[in-house]
Parts: sequence; C-alpha cells; structure tokens
Amino acid sequence: MAKTKQEEVWSGEFGKDYTDRNLLAPAELDSLYEGNYGISRTSLNKEFLDGVLEKYDRILEVGCNVGNQLDLLKTMGYSNLWGVEIQSYAVEVARKRTSGLNIVLGSAFDLPFKDDFFDMVFTAGVLIHISPSDINKALDEIHRCAASYIGGFEYYSEKGYEMINYRGKDDLLWKTDFPKLFLDRFPDAKLLKKKVMKYTNNDNRDVMYLLKKG
Repeated sequence: MAKTKQEEVWSGEFGKDYTDRNLLAPAELDSLYEGNYGISRTSLNKEFLDGVLEKYDRILEVGCNVGNQLDLLKTMGYSNLWGVEIQSYAVEVARKRTSGLNIVLGSAFDLPFKDDFFDMVFTAGVLIHISPSDINKALDEIHRCAASYIGGFEYYSEKGYEMINYRGKDDLLWKTDFPKLFLDRFPDAKLLKKKVMKYTNNDNRDVMYLLKKG
C-alpha cells in the first residue's frame, strides 16, 4: 500500500531526527509532563488505568516511536506491552534501549494483529500527525484491535480540525477533539474519562481520554 505524505515524512530523515530528540527514560518523561502540565505521566496513568486494567492485560501503543510510554508503563508493573511504529530506525533504537517490550514495524492504517487482540489500544501524540482525510482508517484499526478500551493523549481543540505549522512544515500536525471522533464513528464506544489540560507556559491544551468499547 502506498504511503501517505505523512508516513513518508515520519519514516524518513525528518522522523529520524525526531527520534534522536526524544530518547527519554521514564523519570525524564515524568519530568517533561510535570513541566508541561504540572502532573507526571505516571500520576495520569494511575488516574486513568487503576481499577480498569490488570497489570497482565495486553496493551498496544500505536506509533510508539522508541517506547518511552511503554517503558514507563513497564516501571508501573504492566507486563504485556506491545508497540507498532512506522519508522524502522525508531524500532531498532527501541529494541536496543528497552527490554520486555514487543515492538514491531507497522502502520496505524494496517495493524498486524487480530480483531480484539488487546485489552487496550492507545496513542500518545500520534493521531495529531495523521491527515484528517486519512484519520478514519487509523481509528478503524485501533477500534478493531481493541477488545475493551481505547486510550489517547493528543493535542486538543473544540473548534474542529485546526492545522498547525510544525517545524516549518504544513500538513504534518493537526489538533481536534479526538475522543469525539471515536464516539461519533463507533456506536459501541462510551467515554469513561476525559481530562483537558492547559500547558503551564501557554494557552494550548492537550486531552487525555479513555473509552470503553462494547
């Protein structure tokens, strides 16, 4: 299948440079979140996942890059962690710098897993990089592979889709109400929790959400 413009960019040198800038250990990822939102990613994960998922439940991150989010979940005791990443360089780096994670090369548009294979499928800053004209293909694949829960952490806007120039390039970054996209598309989806967070140093906002399927 031919790659989209965004897939071409993220699987090439531009994506490689992003990977090299974002090699974060779990403690560094928590510090980044604390600086951006005043709360750690570990605390957010506990808020959304405690009492919802068991530590042995099967979890997939779509667009995992080098596995920062998965590695943090591992430090929290989650043990059945999987990732899909379109950039081969990031997959290689992830396999060298982490252990106990199942990270494979693949696209959000064609996830290499059976229906309902995972207890939860989530993204973190990935749907924002998929064109509005292609987003439904990714939503469909995430929904297909999730048996129970769909999670996400993405840029947020209540005004519909807004394109943002990203490092001098157009058509690489958008913000919208991503949980609403899932709810509008899938009648079996129910919103369990949604948290909109303003950045500490500007007025931009991100959203973390958890949906129940079925």
